[in-house]
Amino acid sequence: MSKENIKQGSFWAFLPLIVFVLLFIGSGIIAKDFSVMPLNVAVLIAAAIALGMNRKEKFNKKVEVFMKNAGHPNIILMAVIFILAGAFAGVTKGMGAVESTVNLGLTLLPSNMLLIGLFVIGCFISVSMGTSVGTIVALAPIGVGIATETGIPVALAMATVVGGAMFGDNLSMISDTTIAAVRTQNTQMKDKFKVNFWIVLPGALLTMVILGVMTWGNEVVLAGDYPFELLKVLPYIGVLVGALVGVHVLIVLIGGMVFAGIIGLMDGSFTISSLLSAIAEGIMSMEDLALIAILIGGIVGMIQHNGGIDYLLYQVSRKVKTKKGAEFGIAGLVSVADIATANNTIAIIVTGPLAKQIADEYDIDPRKSASLLDTFSGCWQGLLPYGAQLLAAAGLAAISPVSIMMYSFYPVLMGICCTIAILIGYPKRKTEAV
Repeated sequence: MSKENIKQGSFWAFLPLIVFVLLFIGSGIIAKDFSVMPLNVAVLIAAAIALGMNRKEKFNKKVEVFMKNAGHPNIILMAVIFILAGAFAGVTKGMGAVESTVNLGLTLLPSNMLLIGLFVIGCFISVSMGTSVGTIVALAPIGVGIATETGIPVALAMATVVGGAMFGDNLSMISDTTIAAVRTQNTQMKDKFKVNFWIVLPGALLTMVILGVMTWGNEVVLAGDYPFELLKVLPYIGVLVGALVGVHVLIVLIGGMVFAGIIGLMDGSFTISSLLSAIAEGIMSMEDLALIAILIGGIVGMIQHNGGIDYLLYQVSRKVKTKKGAEFGIAGLVSVADIATANNTIAIIVTGPLAKQIADEYDIDPRKSASLLDTFSGCWQGLLPYGAQLLAAAGLAAISPVSIMMYSFYPVLMGICCTIAILIGYPKRKTEAV
C-alpha cells in the first residue's frame, strides 16, 4: 500500500480503546489500587461503546462487523490455546511438576553464586511454566531466605526473582504473551523464539554479571531438604522441545497435558477424578483471558471499520519515514498500552492487530514485530510498581514494590537490547516467515 493510498481515517474510532485504558488508570488512581477494575468489565464497557458509535450505520451491521472480527480464526485459535495452556498448567501443578522443578534448581544452586543461581532458576522455571507470576510465587520465599541469611537487600533478591520470571514470560512457548504476539503477527513460535532469544540473551548475561559483582563474597548453604523427581520435570521439557521443533502448538499442549496426567496417575498424585478437576480448574483460570481476547478482537474490528487503523497508518506514514521508525512505533504502541493497563498480555492483544498493519506496510519481519510486542510489554511489566509481578513479589516479601524498581536490572536491559536490535536491523528480513 503506497502512502498516497492511505486514507486519513478517524481518531475518534479509538474511543473504545481510550475508554478501556482510562478505566484502568482512573480507577487505579481513585482507589489507589490498579487491580480494582476487572479486565472483563472494562472490555465489556469498551465493546458497548464500540457498538454505540457511528449512529448513521444500522446496529445490525455493526453487530455483524463486531462478531465477524471477534470470531476471526486467529482470535478463536488464540482463545483455544489460552484454555489449553491453562489446562496444562493445572495438571502439571497438581502432579507436583512445579515443586520438583523449583527443587531441582535449588539443589543445583551454587552456594557462592546465590543470586545468579536464583536468576537462572527463575529463567528456567518461567520458560517451563509460561507464567511470570507463578514463578514469582514459587521463588519469592526462597529469595527472602537467601537475603535474610546473607544480608543482601530483600528488594534486590525480589528484583532478581522478577527478572528471571520476565525472561521466561517473554520466551516461553506456553506463555500467554508469546501466544498473543505470535498469533497477532502470523508467525511461528519457534521462529519468534529464536529471534527473541538472541535479542534478550545479552541482557540476561549482563544481569548475571551485575548480580555477581553486587553479591561478591556472600555465601550461604540453603538449609532444608529439596526433594525432586526428574520424571515430573519431563512434561515441561517435552513441551519446550516439541514447540522448538515445530510441532503445532495445539498438539504440543494437548500432548504435554496428557503426558503430565499419565505421570500423575502412575505415581498416585492423581485419581481420575482429581485429574479431571485439575484440568477443569486450569481451564477456568484462563476462561477470562480467552473471553477478553474474543471481545477485544471485536473491538479492534470496529476500530478498523470506523477508520481507526487508517488514521494510525496515516499518522505513522507522516511521521515515520523509515523501517526503523516503524519498529520504534510498534514498540511505543505496546509500551503505552502496557503502562496504561499493567497487563502485558492485554497490551499485546490490543495493539497486536495495529502492529501487524504497520509491519505489513513497512515490510517488517513478523518474527521481529512479535518480538517487539513481547519484549517491550515485558520490559515495562517488570518495572511497573502497580503491575501484578512487582505487587506479588513485594507482597510475599512484605516490602514496597517501589523499592524493587531500583534493582530491576533485567527488565531495563531487556528494553535496551531490543532497542539495539532495532538500531542494528536484527534480524534480517526472512520473507518465508508466515
